[in-house]
Amino acid sequence: MTDPLIPAVLSFRDNGTPFSPLYDDIYHSAVGGLEQADHVFLRGNALPERWQGRRIFTVLETGFGMGINFLTTWAAWRADPSRCERLHFVSTEKHPFALADLRRAYAATIADPSIAALADTLANDWPMLVPGTHRLEFEDGRVVLTLVFGDAEQSLPNLRLRADAFYLDGFSPAKNPELWTLAIFKSLARLADDGATFATYTSAGDIKRALTQCGFEYRKVEGFGWKRAMLVGRFAPRWRVRRHEPPSPLGPLGALGSLGPLTPRERHAVVIGGGLAGCAMVERLAARGWRVTLLERHASVAQDASGNPAGVFHPMISRDDSVASRVTRAGFLYALRRWTALERLGHAPLRGGSGLLQIAENADEAHAMSEAIAALRYPPEFVTPVSADDAQKLAGTPLARGGWFFPHGGWIDPASLCAAQCAAAGDLLERRFGVEAARLERSGDQWLVFDAAGDVLARAPVVIVANAHDAARIAGLRHAPTRSIRGQLTLLPPGAAPSLELPVIGEGYAIPLPGGVTLTGATYELDDAQTSLRPAGHLENIERVAQMLPAFVSVVGRGDAAASGHALTGRVAFRCVTSDRMPMIGNLADEALAAHNAQRLRGAWPLDLPRVDGLYSAFAYGSRGLVWAALGAELIASQIEGEPLPLERDLAEDIDPARFLLRTLRQGGVIS
Repeated sequence: MTDPLIPAVLSFRDNGTPFSPLYDDIYHSAVGGLEQADHVFLRGNALPERWQGRRIFTVLETGFGMGINFLTTWAAWRADPSRCERLHFVSTEKHPFALADLRRAYAATIADPSIAALADTLANDWPMLVPGTHRLEFEDGRVVLTLVFGDAEQSLPNLRLRADAFYLDGFSPAKNPELWTLAIFKSLARLADDGATFATYTSAGDIKRALTQCGFEYRKVEGFGWKRAMLVGRFAPRWRVRRHEPPSPLGPLGALGSLGPLTPRERHAVVIGGGLAGCAMVERLAARGWRVTLLERHASVAQDASGNPAGVFHPMISRDDSVASRVTRAGFLYALRRWTALERLGHAPLRGGSGLLQIAENADEAHAMSEAIAALRYPPEFVTPVSADDAQKLAGTPLARGGWFFPHGGWIDPASLCAAQCAAAGDLLERRFGVEAARLERSGDQWLVFDAAGDVLARAPVVIVANAHDAARIAGLRHAPTRSIRGQLTLLPPGAAPSLELPVIGEGYAIPLPGGVTLTGATYELDDAQTSLRPAGHLENIERVAQMLPAFVSVVGRGDAAASGHALTGRVAFRCVTSDRMPMIGNLADEALAAHNAQRLRGAWPLDLPRVDGLYSAFAYGSRGLVWAALGAELIASQIEGEPLPLERDLAEDIDPARFLLRTLRQGGVIS
C-alpha cells in the first residue's frame, strides 16, 4: 500500500531505491534518439522557423526522459543566427534519472560531439531528485529548462505558462495511458498560445478525438523509423475551451494587461528597497536586459534586517510536506543555483563552507523527522538524519541530541550577497540612495514614485515594492496583515565560545564566523520597536544555544554578566511577517475594482481577481529572506515577461499578495 505521506512526484522501486529509466523503461522509447527528436518534434513544430525573431519562445514537453528532445532543441537554437532571445523548455518527468544513470545513458547513446557537450553541461547541472519544480539556466540565461518532477496528469494542471509548441512525448498510449487522458489535453488547451503547434509520434484514434475535443486541429504526416505516421497540428479552437487566458508579457495573472509587451527601450523598472528582496529583484530583471532604478532610503544596500552579519539558509522539513516546506525547498535549491552563478561571474558573496546541522527539540521530534525524511525519500545530498554522536563529529563539539544534516545548507553574509547581485546588474542598474518613497501614482502607462514632499523620485512602467514594513503602505494595500518582529543578535568574541565546525540551529542558532567570532540569536519579540541592545536578549540567545550545545553552558555566565551591565556586542533588526507567515510575492490585485465587484467575486479564484498592471510586491520574508528572495524575484520577473513560472501554480497562489483580499471576498467582507 502506498504511504499517503509520499508525494505523488517521484517513483521508487519496492526496495526504496529510485526508479531508473535506464533499467526500468516505461516512458522512454529506445527507438529514434536524436534523429527522432529532430524529425518528430522540431520539424513537426516547424522549428526553428517559428521561434525566429521572437523575444521568448516556450516549448512544453510531456516526458523528459534522457532529455534528448531538449538537447536537440538546444542545439538547433544555438545553430540558428535568427534564434529567439530566450528559449524556455518546460518538461514533466515522473521517473527522473539518477545522475550516474544519466551519465551512463549519454555515454552509451550520444555519438554527436556537439550534442554530447550539451549533455555533459546538462548532467553537470542536474538537480537533486526531490519533488517539485527545478529551474536550470544555460547560455547566460537565454536557454531555460524548467523540470517538473512529477506525474504529468498532476503536474500539467499546476503549470502557469503560455506554450508556443508542444512535444507530446511519452512512449505509447497502450503502455502508459495516464499520459494520454482527456484531462491531459484539457490542461494543454489551458496553456496553449493562439496557434500553438504540437507534434507526437502516435496516431491513435483516442488521441485524435481528445485533441479535437480540446480545440486542436491535427493532420497525419510521414512518421519516423518504425512509425508509419505521426500527428502534427495546432491550437485553433472553434469554441471557448478555457476560462482564463495563459500569461502574457506585462499582463496580470488573469488576462493581457493594457500595457502590452514593452520594447527594449521601455523595459525599465523601479525597485523600492535595497535589502535581500530588492537586490534579488535587481539581478533577475537585469539578467533579462531590464534597466532598473533602485530606491533605498539608507546610504547603501542591506542596512535593515539584510544587514545582519550572517544568516543561515536551509530547507524546511515537515512530515506532511506543507506549503511552507515546499516553497522553502524550491527557494533553497534555486538560491544555491543563483549564488553559484554569481560566483562564476566573479561576484562571489561571502559564505561559509557547506553543511548545517538542525538539532531536534527532543527525542520525539528527532524520531518524527527521521520518519518524515524516510517517508518522503529525500536523497542524502538534500538531508540526512543524524544521531547525537554523528552530529557531534560534524559539529566538532558535544550536542544534546541528534537531528538532521543539510549538506548544502550553511551561512552567508546578506550584505555581500546584495552587493554581488547589484554588481551583476552592471550598467543596467541606477542606484539612488538616501531617498524615501512615500506613495505611488499611475499616469498613463507609467508609475510615478513620490517622496514625502511630493517630488517625483522615479518613473517607469513597472514598480516592485520590496521595502518590507513600508511596502503595503506605499502600494496602498488594505488587505496585507503584516507585523513586525524584533530580533536581537549576539556576537561572542574569539575565545568566548566553544569552536564549531559548522552552523548549528534549533531553538536558536550558533554560527562560526571568520576570525573566531560566534553569532547567536535571535530573539523573537512581536511588535516591539525598541532599537537598543538589551542585556536580557543576549542572555536569552546564549541560553537557547546552550540547550543544544552543552559546552555553551559555560558561556551563560557571560550572558549573566551582560545582564548586570557588562555589554556584549550585537545587532537589532526587525522582520516583517504576515499573519500566515508566508511572503507577499507577485502581481498586486486591484483592490478598488475587486471591492466594486465584490458580490461577483465571492466565489473567485486567484486568476479571477483584477490585477494592477505593472505593480508587484516582494516583502514579508520574515526570517527566510535568504531562501525566498531569489525565487521570489524570478517569479515576479517571469510574471512581468509572461514566462513560465519557476514553481507550481498552487504555490504561487499561496504566496500571492492578493490571497488575503481573496479570503475576505469569499467571506463577504469587502464592501465597495
